[in-house]
Amino acid sequence: MSPTQESVFPKATPLPPNINPQVLFSWKAPLRAYKKRSKNVLRFYLAVALLLTAIIFFLGVRILIVPIWAILFLFYVLTITPPPEVENRISKFGIETAGITMRWEALSHFYFTERFGFIILTIVTHPPYNLHAYLIVPDKSIKKNLINILAEHIVYMEKPKLTFVDRLIKAFSYLVPDDDEGEEVPAKVNMDKPKETGKIAQVKDTLESFFQKSQATSP
Repeated sequence: MSPTQESVFPKATPLPPNINPQVLFSWKAPLRAYKKRSKNVLRFYLAVALLLTAIIFFLGVRILIVPIWAILFLFYVLTITPPPEVENRISKFGIETAGITMRWEALSHFYFTERFGFIILTIVTHPPYNLHAYLIVPDKSIKKNLINILAEHIVYMEKPKLTFVDRLIKAFSYLVPDDDEGEEVPAKVNMDKPKETGKIAQVKDTLESFFQKSQATSP
């Protein structure tokens, strides 16, 4: 290339080998929302499973006992096992998460919710399937970037319509007891002295004022 051509067409800055030019945005986050539960919550799951097992046993539909304990085991595993960290990518062709690529043509809209203190990005596909993908967003700055990027391709819903599954999960979360945060030190008991009233209080005030005056007049 001649010097005149080099002046007209400046040299491009080479990209690092680990950057894909088709990726618009990427971030790392846990695979799912996770909150470490105490033993009280695990006991609650066990009590509910035992209660449902007893009801089904007396009703005679014993075949449903196995799915109940299978769901209990699933809850137990998800409670004690922290999720792995995955890399989510937004490219020119769609969204890639956990090795699955969702193309823009199949996506309908997206919205944000919160669970266990995590911001969750929910992506919904077109009908009739209406599949939902849930991605964890670490902080609000990444959320703002996601809104700016995704709004150019699919619809952003500020107030989403919750599905039956979302409502069921929300209703079930109210039934789960909160973790008890035990006090590290014993609670302090305030032993307030009863207020003196009546003639005793008047006599005490008179004596205090008398001794204060005597100390002030003494040399």
